[in-house]
Amino acid sequence: MNPDTPQSTPATPSALGLVVPDFTATATGGDFVLSAHRGHPVVLYFYPKDNTPGCTTQAQQFRDLHGEFVKAGCVVMGVSRDSLKSHENFKAKFGLPFELIADTGSALCQMFNVIKNKMMYGKQVVGIERSTFLINADGVLCHEWRGTKADGNAAAVLEIAKAL
Repeated sequence: MNPDTPQSTPATPSALGLVVPDFTATATGGDFVLSAHRGHPVVLYFYPKDNTPGCTTQAQQFRDLHGEFVKAGCVVMGVSRDSLKSHENFKAKFGLPFELIADTGSALCQMFNVIKNKMMYGKQVVGIERSTFLINADGVLCHEWRGTKADGNAAAVLEIAKAL
C-alpha cells in the first residue's frame, strides 16, 4: 500500500484526504454517478428541506454563483431527503441550474454522516445537519463545512473551489 495514494472510505468527519466511494443516486435530470464526474471538482451540499427559508436562501446563493462554479470546473449538487417530485418543483420554482439528489432512503446522508439529533420548536428531531463537501477532481474529499449557516455557504465553497 502506497501511503501517498488516497484510500477509499465513507466520508466521515475524519475522511478528509480520502477518496469518496463511488455512488449512484436518484436526481433531477437523471441518476447522478460520482465517478462520471472524475476530472471535475464536485460540490455536494446537504440541506434539511425544500422550500424552507434557510434552504431556499442557500439554493438561491448556489444558483446565483453557479456560473462561477462552472468557470472553476465544478459540478454542484444539492442533497436532501425530499422526494424527486419535491425537488423538481423546488428546482423549477427558483430556477436552479444544478441538479438535486433525492436521498429518500438516507444512504448518502449516512455515508457523509449528516443525520443528527436537532431541536425544533423545543422538540428533539432527527434531521440533516446543513453540511457541504468539496470533492476534488481525483475523487478525494478535500474540504467540508459541517453545521454551516445557509447564508454565505456558497461563497465560502466557491472561494476554496477556485483554488483547486
